[in-house]
Amino acid sequence: MFVPTGPELHKALSNSRPIDISIVMPCLNEAISLPHCIANARRALAKIEAEYGLFGEIVIADNGSSDGSQDLAISLGARVVLVESRGYGAALIGGCEGAYGQYLLMGDADGSYDFTDGVPMIEQLLSGADLCMGSRFKGGIGPGAMPWKNRYIGNPMLTGILNFLFRSRISDAHCGLRAIVKDCFLALKLSGSGMEFASEMVIKATLRRFRIAEVPATLSADLRERAPHLRPWRDGWRHLRYLLMLSPTGVFGIPAALAMGLAVFIMIFALGHMLTPSLVPATFGTSWIIVAGFLFTSGHLAAVLALATHLYGVRQGYRTLRPVVRRYASILTLESALLAGAIMLIAGAGGLVGVGINWARSSFAALPTIWPLVASTVLGTTGIQTIFGGFMLAIIAGHDANFTTGLIRSPTYTSQR
Repeated sequence: MFVPTGPELHKALSNSRPIDISIVMPCLNEAISLPHCIANARRALAKIEAEYGLFGEIVIADNGSSDGSQDLAISLGARVVLVESRGYGAALIGGCEGAYGQYLLMGDADGSYDFTDGVPMIEQLLSGADLCMGSRFKGGIGPGAMPWKNRYIGNPMLTGILNFLFRSRISDAHCGLRAIVKDCFLALKLSGSGMEFASEMVIKATLRRFRIAEVPATLSADLRERAPHLRPWRDGWRHLRYLLMLSPTGVFGIPAALAMGLAVFIMIFALGHMLTPSLVPATFGTSWIIVAGFLFTSGHLAAVLALATHLYGVRQGYRTLRPVVRRYASILTLESALLAGAIMLIAGAGGLVGVGINWARSSFAALPTIWPLVASTVLGTTGIQTIFGGFMLAIIAGHDANFTTGLIRSPTYTSQR
């Protein structure tokens, strides 16, 4: 939650010239570097005004500084937005929500970024981009500006995973210098309070199919006399888990397809040997048939979770409905799930009855093959999961029997593309 300070709010409101650009900096005890950063931001605003005729402001999103950063920022002509919720992402969210500009340029308040690198970012927004990222790997990284494990392992690995899962096609997903249209920012409904905020913005903009541009940005050693707030291993894990949480396809969908596909292959091969042993070798015996049953039921559960989390993301407004889901929206209902589940459950129960009858006819001797038993059990288990999954999907849909109710509509913000 942000709380603009009274005198600065009055000054901004009384200014007869509308504010087009807001440079937003998160701040937590940055008194040493603030004079440099604010002066640098003023040079950037002067260039933006000279080139594009846009007027701007500097917003310091203070996250509870105890070193006098607030008063210093005010004395240097910046506007302070007080953000109660702690964390890098929380500070930026509060600062951007409290900014007056139509375009937001954000960067750290530690002197590591040159805000004049943001001038071409604003040009990209004016040309139709919704979000423009800086790339430190294209612009240059100064000596001592980034630890080697971040430069050669952490950032490339996390950016690579992000691009693989979401096809963002950017070279530096975690650059702190970036610009975004404010309406786009608000439409994304960002919530990451920590460093994962950087990934969240890129992921959600990609999922909403917003236009993302990228320009070079330089990174210099910061001006702090204390250790940085960044904790590489902790924040790296927070980034990674956030990537996975926002990718139901990667976490649930792909494993579901692989598990169910392998299970079906094993079961068909084993059935072929059971029916025509002279033609199909006994590659998959009893042990593998049991494994196939485990894989199929686990894969089916993952598939249900993939659909549930996809629909949840669409309902939250940061994801668009997949074409295949939109195509079959009419049958994605609780009644369809209950009917399909009941059919599978009855078929599984019928199969078990048949196995029991044959077992009795053979004077309760050991079964020659467990294929019918496993197949029937898998059918029954899948049916039960489908029924339970249907109710779960209906609850997520707001206790509506149609799982996609309210999702086939236009988004609240449309990309400028």
